[in-house]
Amino acid sequence: MDINIRRAVLQNMNQSTFDDVKSTVLDAISSGEEKMLPGLGVLFEVLYNASDDQGKQDIINKLVKNLQ
Repeated sequence: MDINIRRAVLQNMNQSTFDDVKSTVLDAISSGEEKMLPGLGVLFEVLYNASDDQGKQDIINKLVKNLQ
């Protein structure tokens, strides 16, 4: 069975409210389950792609700072 995780996450999150997205992110982080990481990756991709150049730079800077 070939599952397209990106497409599945985007379909499941389509039309989500602020509270829906917040709950999804907090649940994924608090559960600590490895199976949640691909979904968070898709959400990160959406955030990054929707950001302008300054926003992308800010995201990368926050990642670098918090990985040190």
